[in-house]
Amino acid sequence: MAEQEASGLQVLLRTLQSSSDRESTLTILQVLGDLLSVGTDRRICYVISKGGSEALLQTLVDTARTAFPDYDILLPLFRLLAKVGLRDKKFGQKALEFEALDVTLILARKNLSHSQNLLHCLWALRVFAFSVTTGAMLGINGAMELLLKVITPYTQKRTRVIRAATEVLAALLKSKSNSRRAVNRGYVAILLRLHQDWHSHDTTNSYVLIRRALLLCLRHIANLRSGREAFRAAQGMEILFSTAQNCLDDKSLEPVISLVLQILRQCYPKSPLPLVTASSAYSFPVPGSTASEPPHVLTEEDFEDDGEEEEDKDSDSEDVKKEDDDLETDVNKLSSKPGLDRPEEELMQYEAMCLELSCSFEELESKPGDGLNFDKTQYASHHHILTAASPKGLCLNKDQISSGQEREVPVQTSLLSRVKMGRSNIHLTSKKGPGMNPYRNAQSNGLGIGSSGSEISDIQESFKEDAWDIDVISCPRISASFSSSTRPRETAELIDKLLQTHPTHIAFHDPYLYMAKARRTRSVSDFTMTAFPDFWGHCPPPSAQSMLERKCGVQRIKIFEDVRRLIQPSDIINKVVFSLDEPWPLQDTTSDCLRFFSKFESGNLRKAIQVRELEYDLLINADVNSTQHQQWFYFKVSGMREAVPYRFNIINCEKANSQFNYGMQPTLYSVKEALLGRPAWVRTGYEICYYKNHYRQSAAITGAESGKCYYTLTFAVTFPHAEDVCYLAYHYPYTYTALMTHLDVLEKSVNPKQVYFRQEVLCQTLGGNSCPLVTITAMPESNSAGHLEQLRQRPYQVITARVHPGESNASWVMKGTLEFLVSSDPVARLLRENFIFKIIPMLNPDGVINGNHRCSLRGGDLNRQWLSPSAHLQPTIYHAKGLLHYLGSIGRRPMVFCDFHGHSQKRNVFLYGCSIKETLWQAESAVGTSNLLEDVSYRTLPKILDKLAPAFTLSSCSFLVEKSRASTARVVVWREMGVSRSYTMESSYCGCNQGPYQHTYWLSEMTVKEACPVDSFQGLQFGTSELEEMGSMFCLGLLILELKSVSCSHQLLTCAAALLNAEESSLDHHLQ
Repeated sequence: MAEQEASGLQVLLRTLQSSSDRESTLTILQVLGDLLSVGTDRRICYVISKGGSEALLQTLVDTARTAFPDYDILLPLFRLLAKVGLRDKKFGQKALEFEALDVTLILARKNLSHSQNLLHCLWALRVFAFSVTTGAMLGINGAMELLLKVITPYTQKRTRVIRAATEVLAALLKSKSNSRRAVNRGYVAILLRLHQDWHSHDTTNSYVLIRRALLLCLRHIANLRSGREAFRAAQGMEILFSTAQNCLDDKSLEPVISLVLQILRQCYPKSPLPLVTASSAYSFPVPGSTASEPPHVLTEEDFEDDGEEEEDKDSDSEDVKKEDDDLETDVNKLSSKPGLDRPEEELMQYEAMCLELSCSFEELESKPGDGLNFDKTQYASHHHILTAASPKGLCLNKDQISSGQEREVPVQTSLLSRVKMGRSNIHLTSKKGPGMNPYRNAQSNGLGIGSSGSEISDIQESFKEDAWDIDVISCPRISASFSSSTRPRETAELIDKLLQTHPTHIAFHDPYLYMAKARRTRSVSDFTMTAFPDFWGHCPPPSAQSMLERKCGVQRIKIFEDVRRLIQPSDIINKVVFSLDEPWPLQDTTSDCLRFFSKFESGNLRKAIQVRELEYDLLINADVNSTQHQQWFYFKVSGMREAVPYRFNIINCEKANSQFNYGMQPTLYSVKEALLGRPAWVRTGYEICYYKNHYRQSAAITGAESGKCYYTLTFAVTFPHAEDVCYLAYHYPYTYTALMTHLDVLEKSVNPKQVYFRQEVLCQTLGGNSCPLVTITAMPESNSAGHLEQLRQRPYQVITARVHPGESNASWVMKGTLEFLVSSDPVARLLRENFIFKIIPMLNPDGVINGNHRCSLRGGDLNRQWLSPSAHLQPTIYHAKGLLHYLGSIGRRPMVFCDFHGHSQKRNVFLYGCSIKETLWQAESAVGTSNLLEDVSYRTLPKILDKLAPAFTLSSCSFLVEKSRASTARVVVWREMGVSRSYTMESSYCGCNQGPYQHTYWLSEMTVKEACPVDSFQGLQFGTSELEEMGSMFCLGLLILELKSVSCSHQLLTCAAALLNAEESSLDHHLQ
């Protein structure tokens, strides 16, 4: 039957080509028209496969070349050609071969006054022009001149013909040769005038498609440098900007506004960043390296002005394509185990870092009176150190302390009571109002006091009475490098008085100890100030913050405001108010502008430019000894007015997309709020978006043919108080000094007869800072041989974090892990009694200290150095790997290795692991996997965490091994040390959109009625509480992993059973 249908269709097509009978031709065309008028595209493709295109084109040429062309044949023929041509990828080439272009142009010229015939000719020309080669040939043959005769100023006649002509012209101008011809013949100005005329007269928006097609013509021309120059010379920027302003809120004009924006972005003159050099403002002399060349100064000639098209997307696509080409398919590389990268005798140096395996614990011998007054002696000298009694920690404000009414400490509950059993009852703060003060809902009265005017005025009065400078308070001096007006003793007295006047006790934080530690922290630029939030401390707000709602079109508005700078510069100030590149301060304390500062630990702001009265362009510093990795920011701002919206534009971001487009907000810390008893980093900002701007990186720097694009993060902030000092950051900062303070406080808080907590130095960094190594386990019950042997047989768990300095969320997760492991939670006690934890909480101290985002002081990514690290250039990686090799050499290979990271493109928390089979399957490798043996236990921990941790999701986990990740910790520890459960745990900067922390917005009636809808992003933004909780949940996951293993001891199972009875069915749920 199919053969009969095929032969029947072929007979029709052959007859069409060869028949000279008019009636036969009309009948066949009618049959083909009926055949293709119903059904799917498969029919059209079938006709094409049987030579339908060739038959139709041949009939067109034969009919058109007669003395008197028969339009009864030509019109249905053109309709069929238009339909078939859309599906035939080679249609343009076939049309060239059959010389159908010339005859169609001739017919069009003959029918300029005959609308119906001309319309059909234009339909055919449109499908011909879809091929760039065919379009170029049409341009040579004068098609554009013909079309411009058809496209007239605004009229209500022949609009179908005019629309078709504009669409054909737009298709032709995809050819660069046609665009050049259009520029040379002055068509840009003609097209602009036509667009203006149609736009101004089409008040009912009846001809939007014609206006859109005219704009498409301009957009294609703007792909050429000469086209952009001609567009700007014809005042195109001003014309399109002004025409768009009157119709931004008109939904029917969405196609027009979108194209206008794309053209304006394309034609905005590209320029280098307003920096003297792309290199970091800080440099560090790396040992053994040659003298670096002088920094390259950016000029106009350093970058190619590319012609790529800009798309107006209010939210760029969030989906990230997986590059399967990067997957490792070499089985030998996946399965082979390389030898040691150092002499074996070198490993013995790490024996001193494992004293728990050789210590005799003689201090455990009982003596008269031992332990009777331990608690009093241990804690008496540390009364200011509080341990966390709940996941939220504890924070007491000045009113509670002065009134003698201490906040009731909640009864500590086991971690098992907080596992992912259902929807969380956590209180979410909605983000709807564009000018909402983040403190109003997130913090007001959360700690026992409100932001009453009297309290604020009291603080301001105390500043005046005691002559305190709030800028000094917000950045106390930490070295002998004092100004003439402030001596060291005076500063110490000021800080002491401040702490006495506004006492706020935060769990596991000691401001005095922090200051002492800060003096020993070494930075590249010798920081002499410390940021107030790091010194004073952070207490999580009682209300969690949900994702920010964003009005549709906010990105469009911001881009139009950027364009306004170019064409209406009357209100542009362009005053540099802060710069690390200047040897002297630029701050003018008498002016009305904001004051900026970033020369403190983890700070990153290179330059601030006041653009308008309330708008500032900010530039982030590149990583030390680098020209890249601009993402992390952390700076101080002061001198603000109350209830005034300030706009900040960070204009040199590098990543192509950001969670800032999907509900994430930066973080803010207010000094005045802290002194009111609310010392907290909170999410803040509105009208947030992230988009490509007109700045380009030097091609000489990137080594590419054209300079790399930069992106703008823009957000508005309404500060909670006037004349406040606030800090803004990409994410919750966590400094190296904060870590060292935290470790000391933790060590002092534990009972040394129950908890073995040892803090030592893994190595010294390039910058001269100590990289800490922490060991946590349970003390043996006694120093008897049996108890010591039990301790020494405990398996090891190795956890690392913060190899990338900008991933501060990893440190907050690590903080939760450390605090939980030394806590009195019964799960923590079981963990200590059954494991030895080796923890390196910060692998890149130098990068953290100096405000880097990704690199060490050498300018390289330390997480790409694990294959062959250098003891001199990457000491922390070298010795971390050496320690792991040592554990393997003595038969104590870690049960789990996990490196904590932060992720800027995805939500939730998830793990990356390693699997040979999954990698080969995903890559569709020809290598058979049936004979490959693989330990599948790598999937167990992620499955456990998916059930336990509210923030964790198994669906985002991946176990693929990529070639580009071959030198990362995860892959090297898996491959070289044979640790099957080797992971990277990624925590989102943004938050959660699944599990108990998922939250759905219910739009208010007012919001629903608004003309401009909002983008509603489900979920909770991560606060430090949720990140710390994830750290403790990870520990619980390790315990359950052991309980599910065949090697689990009877004693541990017994203890777990007792815990199970105490916690009802929680544990049982996760052991199933």
